[in-house]
Amino acid sequence: MFDFLSMIFRYFFILIIYIFIFHIIRLIYLDIKNFHDGMEKDIPYLKLVNRKNQLPFPVKEVYSLEGSVTIGRKNENDIVLKDPYISGRHARLILDEGTFFLEDLDSANGSYLNGDRIMDVVRLKNGDRIKIGQVEFLYVSGD
Repeated sequence: MFDFLSMIFRYFFILIIYIFIFHIIRLIYLDIKNFHDGMEKDIPYLKLVNRKNQLPFPVKEVYSLEGSVTIGRKNENDIVLKDPYISGRHARLILDEGTFFLEDLDSANGSYLNGDRIMDVVRLKNGDRIKIGQVEFLYVSGD
């Protein structure tokens, strides 16, 4: 009798483990699918590098760039980040002839590209890291 119950419990727990693994794989698939469905091909975007839950303010994982974009703490910006280290109008991404450029708008704490503070308008390349306040983005050109 004990051997029979032991065998039933063993198969029951194995079934639970397989169901758990299936649900984890399904969640990963849906997360990847939703990320790619939200982004159209060939549209540049900013991808959050920070871990989202470590920032004390809300921020999206991905911001698509379909034209010139302003970044800052004020609500009239295209990308609003309520970071206390970000100015009201902190930086601007400018689209010129199919290429994006990053410009700091005389912010108090500055804008950084690949670890270097920018003083003038700089051209963005695929894979550049943009740091503004506590937030760091990866620029993806969409090509």
